[in-house]
Amino acid sequence: MATHKTDKADKQITVIVIGAGNRGTRYSIYAVEFPERLKVVGVADPRKFRRTLMQKNHNIPDDKVFEDWEDVVEQDKFADAVIIATPDRCHREPAIQCADKGYHILLEKPMDVTAAGCKAIVEAVKRNNVLLGVGHVLHYFPPAMTIKRLIDEGAIGEVINIQHLEPVGWNHFAHSYVRGNWHKEADSTFSLLAKCCHDIDLIKWWMGKKCLKVSSFGSLAHFNKENKPEGAASRCLDCSVESKCPYSAKQMYLDGPFGVRMGNEGWPLIAVVDTPTVETVTEALRTGPYGKCVYNTDNDVCDNQVVNFSFSEGRTATLSMVAFTEKLCTRSVKVFGTKGEIQCLNFNEVTLFDFVTRKTSKYPFISGAHGTRMTGHGGADFYIMDAFVKAVARNDSSFLCTAEDTLQSHLLAFAAEKSRLESKIISMETDTL
Repeated sequence: MATHKTDKADKQITVIVIGAGNRGTRYSIYAVEFPERLKVVGVADPRKFRRTLMQKNHNIPDDKVFEDWEDVVEQDKFADAVIIATPDRCHREPAIQCADKGYHILLEKPMDVTAAGCKAIVEAVKRNNVLLGVGHVLHYFPPAMTIKRLIDEGAIGEVINIQHLEPVGWNHFAHSYVRGNWHKEADSTFSLLAKCCHDIDLIKWWMGKKCLKVSSFGSLAHFNKENKPEGAASRCLDCSVESKCPYSAKQMYLDGPFGVRMGNEGWPLIAVVDTPTVETVTEALRTGPYGKCVYNTDNDVCDNQVVNFSFSEGRTATLSMVAFTEKLCTRSVKVFGTKGEIQCLNFNEVTLFDFVTRKTSKYPFISGAHGTRMTGHGGADFYIMDAFVKAVARNDSSFLCTAEDTLQSHLLAFAAEKSRLESKIISMETDTL
């Protein structure tokens, strides 16, 4: 059990997990680490293995285990809140109907895959006066909050420009966006929304100004049939050039650092099979999507994209998302102000250079998630769950980013994709999203 100190005055709240995959499971770990604050009392998932595992981990009674989220809303309300971690295209209806039922909601990002869907969710939570937290976990992460605090305190004067980089990681992109659940827009959404709505949320929050215009460029530059190596097979296990390919499924899932032969049983293997063993993983690579050549799938989402933001008062920001990086999601940010500059790599230590004193100040970060199993996103998963549980226990929305602010950051993502597709600058005031 965790040693992190919590507020003893907070009552225990109850939650139903709708979608017991990777994200639903990670969020629910908070109930194991802090059972005095959170109890999982129900689960809904169409996959028997996933819902049974959730039931076992949280001692959920049989009559509160469901195959479909619709079965949950047909019951009388039996919890304080729901965690909705269904696939991206299955967020809108459960969110709206759970709000109508009176549940507070933690909704995995993105809110929805359409602007209309996002707006409908926000309208539902306002109509029913329930709390909404969206899984922008980095918004609640202390290093990101330190950056915001320093900006608000005027430590670097007026913010003029923000540069933000999301280095997805060559292996992570191949796993999730070429072979995996987010490889095809029709099945999920475009990669900028899926991967970088975190980052757009942060840019908007830090800048603190109204965004007026957005432009974007990007493409699927590499993972296509035109770049398939000579002699490559349709599956890595049958390929004569597999050993020379950086995207080898054999290396990714069997023999490499994340492979089952190295003793790994977590990510990325849990997306490939329910119970990772050499035998089950090998069979999955022979028959399933994760064994396909990355140049021979039906993927269609961008592997690189840049976004330019024009804010009021002449302020600007840029976001770069790129697949081809050594590090996995080690985001870097630079904030340029009139009196100083802030830098942060991988949301660890924040540094500030003061133009007047010409001195650098450092703001180190020690995670409150240490000693717990809530280490996802460097510990940010812990902080969003801690904020959500406090918000529900105290019925206090101030612990959460507002629904309207979250909606506005999603609209910027939709504007960026519209700009990319239509090769035009998008006005946030006059263009229809």
